[in-house]
Amino acid sequence: MSKRSIAIITLLALFSCLPAIASVFGTIKAIVHDPQHRPVQGAQVEARSRTSAFKTSGTTNEEGMALLSNVPVGEYDIKVVSPGFSGAEQSVTVSSGNVQEMHFALAVAQHQETVEVSGAPETVNPSSPVPQTLVSRSDIAQTPGADRTNSMAMITDYVPGASMVHDQLHVRGGHQVTWAIDGVPVPNTNIATNVGPQFDPKDVDYMEVQRGSFSAEAGDRTYGVFNVVPRTGFERSRQGELVTSFGSFNSTDDQLSFGDHNDRSAYYVSINGNRTDHGLETPTSANLHNQADGGGAFTSLILNASPRDQFRFVGSARTDFFQVPNDADLQAAGVRDRDREQDIFGNLSWIHTFGTGVLLTVAPSYHFNRAAFEGLGSADQRLVTTENRASSYLGGQASLNVVKGRHNASIGFYGFGQHDNTLFGLSGTDDAGDLVDVHPPQEKVSGDLEAFWVQDQYKATSWLSLTAGVRFTRFSGLVTETVGSPRLGATIQIPHLGWILRGSYSRYYQAPPLDTVSSDILSVSPDQGFLPLRGERDEQRDIGLTIPARGWVLEFDQFRTGAHNFFDHDALGNSNLFIPLTIQSVRIVGYEATVRSPKLFKKIDMHLAYSHQSVEGSGGVTGGLTDFTPPDAGFFFLDHDQRQTLSTGFTAVLPHQSWLSGNVSAGSGFLDGDGPGHLPAYATLDLAVGHSFGENWSAKLTATNLTDNRYFIDRSNTFGGSHVSDPRIVSVQLRYRFHY
Repeated sequence: MSKRSIAIITLLALFSCLPAIASVFGTIKAIVHDPQHRPVQGAQVEARSRTSAFKTSGTTNEEGMALLSNVPVGEYDIKVVSPGFSGAEQSVTVSSGNVQEMHFALAVAQHQETVEVSGAPETVNPSSPVPQTLVSRSDIAQTPGADRTNSMAMITDYVPGASMVHDQLHVRGGHQVTWAIDGVPVPNTNIATNVGPQFDPKDVDYMEVQRGSFSAEAGDRTYGVFNVVPRTGFERSRQGELVTSFGSFNSTDDQLSFGDHNDRSAYYVSINGNRTDHGLETPTSANLHNQADGGGAFTSLILNASPRDQFRFVGSARTDFFQVPNDADLQAAGVRDRDREQDIFGNLSWIHTFGTGVLLTVAPSYHFNRAAFEGLGSADQRLVTTENRASSYLGGQASLNVVKGRHNASIGFYGFGQHDNTLFGLSGTDDAGDLVDVHPPQEKVSGDLEAFWVQDQYKATSWLSLTAGVRFTRFSGLVTETVGSPRLGATIQIPHLGWILRGSYSRYYQAPPLDTVSSDILSVSPDQGFLPLRGERDEQRDIGLTIPARGWVLEFDQFRTGAHNFFDHDALGNSNLFIPLTIQSVRIVGYEATVRSPKLFKKIDMHLAYSHQSVEGSGGVTGGLTDFTPPDAGFFFLDHDQRQTLSTGFTAVLPHQSWLSGNVSAGSGFLDGDGPGHLPAYATLDLAVGHSFGENWSAKLTATNLTDNRYFIDRSNTFGGSHVSDPRIVSVQLRYRFHY
């Protein structure tokens, strides 16, 4: 570990004296008054999770206000009781970093105490300029294929403009996204090197997706922030669960988990394993050389050491193996490439409450990630590549949030030291028929990133909220860059209608990979060279409208992102090795719509996500491997440009403890080769049906791509080759719950 990395850890300790907020938490402000609209002092306010036994409470002050500061993202029932009044209860959805203000009008108690349920559930936050999607544990369990270990359906089925292209998740035209667990970001500067999952979807309680207008604390991955609230054990009482499945292509996906809680603590631990004969997207409709298997462990621990102090630990470890799919020619030539990956993550969070409305969080973290691509088999007429990269990150974040009066202010620090150990090799025959043998020595490089932010969300009136913040980032690796990124936002809640108009202007800096293929690759061709990778600079404008009506939530957004040094990736020769590169300029314009329904007829939930989007680039390669060819004038489409993307589905409660869910995914087709033409439109249907056999046993039958519609996802010569959609996959899952 370098001296700079040690300095970062020291800074994290010093910043423990600063006020801050962990982004997994939101705040509930309950304002209680009597029939004459006078504040009610001493009323008890309790927030109880709808999915577990977790609860937190507070007491109203002389102004009739109670602040519940450390409330994790999720859905809650809020109950207010006070002597002499009837109780009142409302439902609310808590979003990270925001204050959810709720008003309770208590009626004078009659002969017996009652609980008055007032108003429809609050499902949106009128103060937040961020377009958000909340996916719950039940959504994941019932959406067809979403709880498979290697699936991203919990994102692609609910988030507009989200799709899988060459086994990489793309959102809003890019694939640089931030994963955060319990509000702590998982540091990762590498892009397009891992295809394995970050963790098992079955370990998720809620996932909050932010796709633009990020606050200053949310970081700098422009295209999506996935904030995961893991299962904690509060939903169990000494209960274990075994999940096992078997399906097409000899696939199985299994998990064993345990959880328990008391008034002060909770624990959850799981182990999982999976294997299949169809692991990755194939270059043709034939499934050749495509086995995959993996396994992992996950744990979440919570201790309420005192009424003001909470400790949370989240840890995970995974290992995954993938055969790289072949077409018929590669299979006949004896090509047997493979990919091995490991990922370990751990963070310890201390959350301390200073009086009313002041919350401190200090969270050191560690992340290890490996991607080892190994070219095996025949080297005739192709380049055989090997890249074994291991990255270690040590750092964390410290932040403080103060909710006082009309202000929701935060200040914080985030940083990590990174060390990469990379072994690269290249041998075989290039396109010209020349022999290539490049094996540079093992490369060890270090770098670091430090970010400091300050932000305030000011409720100017009951219908107007203003957000302003700035994030300063310094990155040091092959290049050293320091950037300030302003964030501005506003929301207007239209009187009487309750509609919410949002607007924002944001700038972002995305740190580059610490290293990539070095200048030793110059020996491959005298016409190629390596340019250092610099950070991506983004400017984003976003305007949206949210319409809550009788339990329905309709959301519309229009955004425009301008990027300089846009991160993408290229394939080296005929290999499956992705090399990061940057493009001079990219513009992304999108129109999005989402719809979530209430429970219709007390039986049916519906959802829809739609995006109309274009992704265009201009200029040449400014970083990474290049042949220095002058760029063509004007704009060109990037390989993951798709104009229309639609996902819509439902879940219905059936008689006899059964349920049925379905989802339709459709697109207008991605870029065909180098374009400008696009591939044909497509549509797929997924279905799942489940049944409970008493309290302990349940079964589920799932079919994804039910009609077995096969189509090209991409067919590009420059960005990763050709990929065909997954075939029909049918599986049966059994779930057994037991006490221990």
